[in-house]
Amino acid sequence: FYTMLEVLMEVLLPFVTSYIIDRGISAGNIKNVYIYGGIMLVMAALSLCFGALGGRYVARASSGFAANLRKGIYDKVQTFSFSNIDHFSTAGLVTRMTTDVTNIQNAYMMTLRIATRAPLTLVFSWLMCFFISKKISLVFFVAIILLGCVLAIIIRLSLKYFDKAFNTYDRVNADIQENISAIRVVKSYVREDHEIEKFTKVINLLKKFNIKAEGYLTLNAPALMLCVYGCTIAISWLAAHYIVAGSMTTGNLTTLLSYIMQILMALMMLSMIFVMIAMSSASIHRISQVLNEIPDIHNPENPIEEVKDGSIDFNHVNFSYRKDSDKNALNDIDIHIQSGETIGIIGGTGSGKSTVASLILRFHDVIGGSILLNGKDIRQMTQHTLRDHLAYVQQKAWLFSGTIASNLRYGNADATDEQLMHAADVAQAGDFIRSLPDGLNSFVAQGGTNFSGGQKQRLSIARALVKKPELYIFDDSFSALDFKTDAALRKALAKETPDAAVLIIAQRVSTIQHADQIVVLNEGQMVGLGKHEELLQTCPVYREIYESQTKEAQEA
Repeated sequence: FYTMLEVLMEVLLPFVTSYIIDRGISAGNIKNVYIYGGIMLVMAALSLCFGALGGRYVARASSGFAANLRKGIYDKVQTFSFSNIDHFSTAGLVTRMTTDVTNIQNAYMMTLRIATRAPLTLVFSWLMCFFISKKISLVFFVAIILLGCVLAIIIRLSLKYFDKAFNTYDRVNADIQENISAIRVVKSYVREDHEIEKFTKVINLLKKFNIKAEGYLTLNAPALMLCVYGCTIAISWLAAHYIVAGSMTTGNLTTLLSYIMQILMALMMLSMIFVMIAMSSASIHRISQVLNEIPDIHNPENPIEEVKDGSIDFNHVNFSYRKDSDKNALNDIDIHIQSGETIGIIGGTGSGKSTVASLILRFHDVIGGSILLNGKDIRQMTQHTLRDHLAYVQQKAWLFSGTIASNLRYGNADATDEQLMHAADVAQAGDFIRSLPDGLNSFVAQGGTNFSGGQKQRLSIARALVKKPELYIFDDSFSALDFKTDAALRKALAKETPDAAVLIIAQRVSTIQHADQIVVLNEGQMVGLGKHEELLQTCPVYREIYESQTKEAQEA
C-alpha cells in the first residue's frame, strides 16, 4: 500500500513538471511556477514518507521470514536420524542456514519492495504516456519486448553458474570447519602449506563460477541503456513532428522523456528481481531438500508414555547401516539386562559394540528382531520418552560452551549445586573442580578444549549421573582414565546406581571384568556371554583379548 502511494507520487511529478514548463515558464507566468513547484515539493515529501514506511515494513517482513526459515531448518534437522543427517554434510547444513537463507532473504526483500513498485511504475507511467500521446506510447511496447528477451537469455546463462557456485560454498565451509577442528593435527604434521593449497583450489573454483555468473549479469546495464537511448531517439523524432504540427507541447515532450526513464528503470528493477530469484533459486532448492527430507525414525500414533525401569532386551536383533548391503553390522544379538544389573560388552574394532548403543537410543532402527525397554518395544515409544529414561556417555566426550554447572545440568535443569558436586565426586571429578578458582562456575570452551581428555570424560559421566535415569550406557567412556581412576569410578558408580541397569562398552577387560554378565562380540556376532572367569574358559576371543592386554601390562 505504501509502495503504491510512493509510486503514484513519483509518476505524477513529471506530469506537474510539464505544467510548470507550459503554464509557467513558456507562458511567462511566475505565479504558476510557484504554485506547481509547491505542489511538487509536497508530492516529493509524501513520496519520501511513503517510501520510508514501505521500506520499514519490508525490512521487518524479510528479517522475520529469514528467522522463521532458519528456525524451520534447525527444527527439521533435530528430527533427523543419523541416516538422514548423512544425506547432508555438516558444512552443507551450515551453508544452508547462513549463505542460502541470506540469499533468499535478499530476494524476498527485493520482491516485496520492487515486485510491487516496478509493475505499478510501468502501468502508471504508461497510462500517463497514453494520456499524452497514444501513438508514441506504443514505442514502449517494442522496448519492453526486446529488453525482456535479452534479460531472459542473461538469466538463463547466469543461473547455471550460480547453482555451481552455491554448491562450491559447501566445500569451502567443509574445508574451513575441518581445518579448524583438526588444527592440532595439521600443525603437528606441519601440513599448513598443504591445507592452504587445498583451500586455494576450492576458492579459485568458487571465484571462477562467480566470475562467469556475474559476467553474464553485467550485460543487464548495456541492454537497458540501449533501450533507453533507442526510446529517447524514437520518441524525440516522433514528438518533434507533433510539436512542429502544434499537436504537442515542449512540456509534453519533457514529461515523455521522464517517463522513458521511469518505465525503463522499472524494467531494470524487474530484471534485478529476476536476477535475485535466479541467484536464490539454487538456495531455495537446497533448503527445500532439507525441509522435504522425511525422517527415517518416526514416533507411533499411540505411543507408550510410561517407563518403570531400565531393563533392556535384545531379541535376536539384526541390523545393517545400508539396506542394500549383503553384510549386517549385527547378526542375531540376544542380550537381556535387568534393572540393577551391570552388563559389559567387549570386542575388537568394528565388532558392533557402539552399534548396540545406537540401537538402544534408536538412532537407527533394527531390520530384524526387536529391542524392549521395560518389556515394551522401543518403536512403540516416542523418541523423547525413550531417551528421557536413558543417559548416554560416548567415548568422545563433548562439552558445550558455558560453565561446568551448565554442562552438568544439561540433562536435569533443576539439579542443585550439591547434587552436581555429588555426581562429580562419584565420577572422580570433584577434586579437580574444587581446585579451579570458580569451581562449578568455571568457564568451559566450545567442545571443552580447555580441559584434558580424562577431565572431559569424567564431566560427561557426572552429567549422566545428574540426570538419574533408569538405564546408563557408557560407550567406551572410561578409555581416557588411568587404571586407578577407572577402578575408583566403577566402585563409586556401583553404589550410586543400585536400581538402574548399566551397560558398559569397553576396550579394556579391566573395565568390565566385574560386571554381572559380559557380552563378547566379534564381527557383528555374539560369540560369548558369561562372567569373566567363565569366558576365560569358554570364549577364545575373550581369552585372546585378556591375554594380549595382560601381556602388554606386564611388559609395560
